Amino acid sequence: MIGVTETEGDCAVWNFPARPGSVRSARHAVRDALHTWDLDVVVGDLAVLLVSELVTNSLRYTPGPIGVRVTRPHPDGDSPHAVAPGQGLLVEVSDPLPDPPTERTAGPEDEGGRGLQLVACSARRWGTRRGKCGKTVWFELALPG
Repeated sequence: MIGVTETEGDCAVWNFPARPGSVRSARHAVRDALHTWDLDVVVGDLAVLLVSELVTNSLRYTPGPIGVRVTRPHPDGDSPHAVAPGQGLLVEVSDPLPDPPTERTAGPEDEGGRGLQLVACSARRWGTRRGKCGKTVWFELALPG
């Protein structure tokens, strides 16, 4: 891990180098944050799977670094980083490549090419946005209540 920007409150942010071990590190970091927020049982496995897919995509196509940000809704809506009440868990994966990812149809024998399909089918919403230094792929997972 290059650095942990913030892991307190309603938002956790990490930066990872473009190395294969970063996928595992990102999974563990996200799972730990969700555990701290008592959300690991609710959305932990799915969030970790989708983060793993997006970080793997970033590793495949960019030199890094890779940013991961997880933001949970705050019941009062008064946290500066929190997602508005009623929205789901917001997860963002950023990298320096400005081009948005493209969904492709993987054949039955293909070993890859299903990451964005998993995100699209599993998340409540997802999308991409360009930034000053690359792009961000984000997804939102529904939370109970």
